[in-house]
Amino acid sequence: MNKTSPPKIRYTGPKDAESCYALAHGAGVGMDSPFMDFFARHLGKQGIRVARFEFPYMSRRRDDGKRRPPDREQVLRESWHQVIDRIDIPNLFIGGKSMGGRIASLIADDADIAGLICLGYPFHPAGKPDKLRVDHLRELKNPTLIVQGERDPFGNRDEVKSYKLPRRVKLHWLPDGDHSLKPRKSSGYTEEDNWNAAVAAIAEFVEADI
Repeated sequence: MNKTSPPKIRYTGPKDAESCYALAHGAGVGMDSPFMDFFARHLGKQGIRVARFEFPYMSRRRDDGKRRPPDREQVLRESWHQVIDRIDIPNLFIGGKSMGGRIASLIADDADIAGLICLGYPFHPAGKPDKLRVDHLRELKNPTLIVQGERDPFGNRDEVKSYKLPRRVKLHWLPDGDHSLKPRKSSGYTEEDNWNAAVAAIAEFVEADI
């Protein structure tokens, strides 16, 4: 992608909102997955404008139907900067699902934003707990919220305890949630329970930091 071809942005929520959450998709599905739709709609009901977009590889998949791996990290970073530059709402939070949130965390301190919000942060690749992606989190200056399932294979509750993240990185744990925040039926919780709890945590975080 070059700078003359910025990602298209899809907005959800009130046009006169005081805060906006730019929400990026994960590696495997685009901006209109049930997960992304739920968070866009329900955060909109909380008065937060949500801006969704797709990275170049996902846009190409939408055009021709061919599955592709994610773009190089530099391309993903550039996409984020292009989106941020086009959103004209003072209180801008950035983040997203898994990879989308991780790339946002890498550029957060280089952007003029109000905070970072990650949903299912990939603290390490699945099955590779020794390959951590946490060093930059310890240095973040922006207020940060990570909403994580307790049994996320990319970083569960017991693992993350040992990372010694700073207090400015707030963690909100969802009971028995996996990488998509979904609990098992035997837990007594539902996917909707956890997703609604995540929306409430995000709304509270946004309200506290504007």
